[in-house]
Amino acid sequence: MDASSPTNQLGDIEITDPQTMRALAHPVRLAILERLQRHGPATATQLAPEVGATPTVTSWHLRHLAGFGLVRDAEPGPDRRQRRWQAVARGFRFEVGGDDEGAAAARALSQQMFLRSGDLPNRWITEVAPELAPEWRRLGGLANTRVVLTTEELAELGEAIERLLAPYVMREPAERPVGSRGVRLMRYVLPEASDADEGAPAAGEQVAGAPAANGQVAGEQVANGQVAGEQADGGGAS
Repeated sequence: MDASSPTNQLGDIEITDPQTMRALAHPVRLAILERLQRHGPATATQLAPEVGATPTVTSWHLRHLAGFGLVRDAEPGPDRRQRRWQAVARGFRFEVGGDDEGAAAARALSQQMFLRSGDLPNRWITEVAPELAPEWRRLGGLANTRVVLTTEELAELGEAIERLLAPYVMREPAERPVGSRGVRLMRYVLPEASDADEGAPAAGEQVAGAPAANGQVAGEQVANGQVAGEQADGGGAS
C-alpha cells in the first residue's frame, strides 16, 4: 500500500489509508522518517543510534515503511554493500477519517506525534535557549492565541500560513542566506469542545512536519517538517 505523491505547496505526501497511518504510528518509525526527512539518505546502521534501535531492527522498520511508500532506496554511498534509504517527500499530512477505522488510525498516529513533539518546548528552554545569541533568543518562545472561527475560516487560516511558509520550506540549501539556521515553528490547532459536541467523538483537523517532521496531526502539519505543525530545517523533519 503506497502513500500518494506530494500534492501541496509544502511538498508533503497525503496519507489517506488507515493501514499506512497505523504503520507510521510507532515511535521508532516516526524517528526514522523524521531523521531521513531532515538529514537526507542514510543506512540502517547510521540511523540505529539516532532512533534507539539496533541496525537489524532499524532495517526491519525501514522495509516496513517502504512497503507503505513512505521511504525508498537512495543512491548507493561509498560502501555500495550497505543499502541507503531516503524519505519519499519532505513531510506528510493526514486527515482524521470519517469512518471508525480511519478515525481510530488517525488518532493513533496523532497521539504518537504529539508524544514525540510534546517535550520539545521544554528541551528548548532548558538546553538550547541558554546557548543562543540574544538576537535569536528574543525571537523564540511561545505564542498562545485563542480565536473564534468557523471551520471554513480555520481552513483558510491554515492555508494562509502555509502560503507564507512555502517559499522558505521549498528553497534549496544553496539558496539559504548566510546566517540562516533551522527553526521549528510548532503550530497546534486545537478546536475547543462545545455543547453540541457532547456525546460525539472528538473531531480532528487536517494533519505537518520534518523535521518532523510536514504532516498534520488532528490538524498537525508534519513534514515539512511539521509535527503538530512543526517546521524543521526548512522542511524535512519535518
